[in-house]
Amino acid sequence: MTAGTAPAPTITPTPAPAPFFTRRTPGGPPGLALFLNAGDPPLPVLRDLVLMLDEEGVDCLELAVPFPDSVTDGPVIRRSARRALDRGVALDDVLAFIADVRPHLAHLRIALLADWSHSLKHRDLPAATREIAASGADGLLIHALPPRLRETHLESAAAAGLPLVTTCYTKSPPPTQAQAAAQASAYLYLVAHYGRSGTAPAAGHAALARTVTALRAHTTSPIAVGFGVSTRQDVEAVGAAGADAAIIGSAAVAAIEHAQDTGTDVTAAFRPFVRSVLPTAPHHTA
Repeated sequence: MTAGTAPAPTITPTPAPAPFFTRRTPGGPPGLALFLNAGDPPLPVLRDLVLMLDEEGVDCLELAVPFPDSVTDGPVIRRSARRALDRGVALDDVLAFIADVRPHLAHLRIALLADWSHSLKHRDLPAATREIAASGADGLLIHALPPRLRETHLESAAAAGLPLVTTCYTKSPPPTQAQAAAQASAYLYLVAHYGRSGTAPAAGHAALARTVTALRAHTTSPIAVGFGVSTRQDVEAVGAAGADAAIIGSAAVAAIEHAQDTGTDVTAAFRPFVRSVLPTAPHHTA
């Protein structure tokens, strides 16, 4: 550097998009993500279930660190979170679980969902982000992150090389949608309608095509649609709207709940549900 030359500015690297939903082809079936609370079923049972999801060709597991009284979740997911919390499952347990199971997965990706107030508020955010990345999680979605911490969150994830899941609603203002799309480096979670999980948009998921198209202008990351998706027909409607993947939450959690309530082997009972919602011509190879 010559005298009087200013040093080059430090540029924070942006994480490369994680390989979520990479086998979505034009006109082909959409990818599939399932939401579950870590600890419901108990973690040893969940391990077998996650390996089964990988075998069946599910693309992504949105794995939540359980937290209580979510205002965006319906009663099915709230009951599931309470069961997991009653079993004492917390962030460190979930990270240990991911570290154990992740090396055994050929295709399934794990996106960790953590609530800011319950799981992260009392931790150093950059350090916690490094721990999450080190566990082997493929992506991170922080629920209810205070806006004042958004830049710290983005910088921490970039430094840790941890791709981010961002969210927006179909009714979010265009600048909000554009920002969420631009900041998605794992995938963009498009919430199909404003309300609680488990409820479907009145016009159906295929009506989201215009929103999906608009979001494409702001991101090269996959777009996944959730809320009210519970059947194969819903998944295929999401694909018809141009999205890369569909996310099933309440219906999956309800199937887990039913198996536990009836004393059925959870993994064995959940496999037919998975097969029932996989889109036509499912892909089962890694």
